[in-house]
Amino acid sequence: MKIYADRFPTALRQLLTDLLVLAWVYLSVRFAMWLYDLVEKLAVPGRKLEGAGNSLAGNLADAGGKVRRVPVVGDDLTAPFTKAADAARSMAEAGRDQQELVAQLALALSLAVLVFPLGLVLFGWLPLRVRWIRRASAASSLRAAPAGRDLLALRALATQPLRKLTRIDPDVAAAWRRGDDRALDALAALELRGLGLRPGR
Repeated sequence: MKIYADRFPTALRQLLTDLLVLAWVYLSVRFAMWLYDLVEKLAVPGRKLEGAGNSLAGNLADAGGKVRRVPVVGDDLTAPFTKAADAARSMAEAGRDQQELVAQLALALSLAVLVFPLGLVLFGWLPLRVRWIRRASAASSLRAAPAGRDLLALRALATQPLRKLTRIDPDVAAAWRRGDDRALDALAALELRGLGLRPGR
């Protein structure tokens, strides 16, 4: 499998592009993580509210337990403490709900921020890179095969620009049909060069 071209300018361009894509993905992920942490800070009041509510509910429940021991009127005196403890638990629950909401918001924003840069990589760069690797790997195998030159020459006739083809021979199609070795070699080399590969390697 050919990952990079043989010819230096093409290989350098591919390497630099790959490094830029890696940097792009890394920075995008880091930015999404930074955004997640930033939004998560909005959950601090919720954590404090939950902590205060739980603490207050615990203290009120303890106080209610002590008041219950008062003879005769203990049960009646406990009711306000029980209601206040329930209210404090509701406050703690509101704090938990706020934290969950902030966590969901942080996750949604982070994923939304990642959609565009990762979409560019997955649907823009990656298919082009895979296509080049497949074409270059096939061409690299063909250049070593006995009939590879003819197939590469035929591919060049089908895909290369006309101005490049006419430089090889004004009637390049006729030369190819005649089996002209010089034209076939030039066409195969043209196709390989177009992929950044060296002929005969």
